[in-house]
Amino acid sequence: MARDHVDLADVPRDVLDLCERLRSKGKRAWIVGGCVRDTLVGRAASDWDVATDALPKDLLSIFPRAIPTGIEHGTVTVVRDGRHYEVTTLRGEGTYSDGRRPDWVTFVDDIAADLARRDFTVNAIALDPRDGKLIDPFDGRGDLQRGLLRAVGDPRERFSEDGLRVLRAARFVATLELALDPATEQAIAPTLDTYRKVAAERVRDEWLKTMKARRPSLAFDVMRRTGILAVTCPELLEGVEMEQNKWHAYDVWRHGMECMDACLPGQTDPVLRIAAMLHDVGKPRSRAWSEKTQDWTFHDHDRIGAEIAVPIAERLRFSSEERERIVALVRFHLFHYSDDWTDAAVRRWIRRVGANRLGDLYRLNQADVRAKGRDFEPDLAALNALEAHVSRVLAEGAALSTRDLEVNGHDLMRELGVKPGRIIGELLETLLDAVTSDPALNRRERLIEKARELLLEKAR
Repeated sequence: MARDHVDLADVPRDVLDLCERLRSKGKRAWIVGGCVRDTLVGRAASDWDVATDALPKDLLSIFPRAIPTGIEHGTVTVVRDGRHYEVTTLRGEGTYSDGRRPDWVTFVDDIAADLARRDFTVNAIALDPRDGKLIDPFDGRGDLQRGLLRAVGDPRERFSEDGLRVLRAARFVATLELALDPATEQAIAPTLDTYRKVAAERVRDEWLKTMKARRPSLAFDVMRRTGILAVTCPELLEGVEMEQNKWHAYDVWRHGMECMDACLPGQTDPVLRIAAMLHDVGKPRSRAWSEKTQDWTFHDHDRIGAEIAVPIAERLRFSSEERERIVALVRFHLFHYSDDWTDAAVRRWIRRVGANRLGDLYRLNQADVRAKGRDFEPDLAALNALEAHVSRVLAEGAALSTRDLEVNGHDLMRELGVKPGRIIGELLETLLDAVTSDPALNRRERLIEKARELLLEKAR
C-alpha cells in the first residue's frame, strides 16, 4: 500500500544535502522519479534524482565538480562518496523526431509542468525535501494504491515521444507488479513505429532489468498481447497455443514463461533467465506427430533451438560471452539422467556440456521440470542424483580436457617423432576419449603406447 507521506529519514543524507545546497543559492529543489515511487511502497530505492529551477549554467556553478552528463537537456551528475545523483533543471520538451530524445527542451520554473512530461503517473510524483510534502498532480499515489500503471496524459502522445516507453510499461507491470491501465495498453500497438526506432542495446537492457522481477513473464505477456514481441523476437510467438505432449500441462509459450519465472536467482543472474525463456524456442519447428505414441514429439529441438537463439542474441547485442552462454544453455538443456548412467557416461556428459556450465544447467533443468506443470517430482529426484554423481566423478579427478592428460603435444612429437600438425590434436582428442572411458589409462607410458598404436593404425 502506498504511503500518503514520506518520512525524510528514509531519504539519504546526501540527497537532502544536495537540495539544501541549491536552496542556499536561492534555488528550489524537489526529489523526483522512481525513488519517490519506491519509497512510497516501501521498496529500497536504487537511484535518487533531484529536479530544480536552477538553470544548467547555475548548476555547474553551484556544483563545480559535477559531471555535465546531459547538460544540453539540463542534467548534471553530482558525485558524493562514490554515489551518483542526477540533478536536472525543470523542463518542458518539444517533439521527438528520433523516438528517443526531444528535439528541443524549454526550461521552466513549475514542478507540475516538469512532471507532466514524464511517462507514467507513478513516476510523476515529486517530494519536497523541506517537509516531506508530495506534489502529485496526476494521482500517481492513487494509482499505486489501486495497483495500476497509467500513462501521464494521453498515452499515445507519451509513447510516440519515446519508443522505449512501451517496453518500460511492460517492465513496470512485472517489476512493480501493477496492472496495465486498459487505455494505456491500447495505445501501444498504434505507436509501435516509434518503438521500432529504439536501439537494440536499449531493448536488451530493458529485458535484463525485467528479468529481475519476481515474475518477468508478466512483462512478456504484455509484449505478446500488444505486438512488442512481434517486433523484437517473433520466434517466441511460434509457441503460442502450441500444444505439447502428455508430460506438459502448458503450451510451448506458457512453459517457457513458467520456466523463466522459476529460474532462480533471477535478480542476480538475468542472463540465465533469458536462456530459460529461450530454452524451448526450437520446439515449434521440430514438432511432429508420432503414430506409435499417439502424441507430439520434439526431436532435436535443443539443436534447432540453439540455431534460432544465435541470431536472437546477436540481434539484441548481447556480449560475446553472454551469447555463448545463452546458446550453450539452449543447446544442452535437455538431459535425462537415470541409474544406468555409468561413471564414463557422466564424464562424457560433462565433457559435452562443459564443466563450467554445470551450475547453470542444474538451475535451468530444475526450472524446466517445475515448469512442466505436472508430475515433476521424479525429475527433480533424478537431477539431485545426477548432481551427486557428477560431484563424485569430479572429486576423483576426471580428465575433462586434453590439458588433464599426462602427456601433451610436445611429448608426442618427441616420443613418436611426429612433426607439428593437425595429427597431434587428433591424437590428443582420441587419447582423451579413451581416458574418459577408462581413467586408469591416464599414465604417461600407457598414453604414449596408445598414441603409437593409433599412429600405426592410421598408417595402414
